[in-house]
Amino acid sequence: MAIMPILHFPDPRLREPTTEITEVDDKVRALIDDMLETMYDAPGIGLAAPQVNVHKKLIVIDISDDKTAPMSLINPQIVTAEGLELMEEGCLSVPGIYEQVERAERVQVRALDRNGSMLEFEADGLLAVCIQHEIDHLDGKLFVDYLSVLKQKRIRKKMEKQRRQTM
Repeated sequence: MAIMPILHFPDPRLREPTTEITEVDDKVRALIDDMLETMYDAPGIGLAAPQVNVHKKLIVIDISDDKTAPMSLINPQIVTAEGLELMEEGCLSVPGIYEQVERAERVQVRALDRNGSMLEFEADGLLAVCIQHEIDHLDGKLFVDYLSVLKQKRIRKKMEKQRRQTM
């Protein structure tokens, strides 16, 4: 397993389109393991493949307190969504920034697991928010896109300044 570099906003690669995974093989499972290790190291509770510059429809999530409930969702889709919930979100690609975002309270999700088996389940609360957040990454969307233009500009300037300071 390996820790992968995480792209940071406003890197344009975060906006690139992703493609479906057509075969779940050992290469995909190794990517899942690397993404989980990267997410835990960051530390975070979710990571999408585009965040590590892999433009495939793959997300990993673990909302447990003790890192014992990893989920990998390949080609995830939200089948239905209901209710509204306002929750503070952060993102490994936008470190140090936390803002309130409105999302569906409950979602029905369909995806493949790490073995290529079809999953369909309902999620609510933090898990539902995390799934929606990560699926947005697969569509080139970040949580900052839900914020006002003024907040987006402020965050972009802050991230660009942080990038310059680390170079």
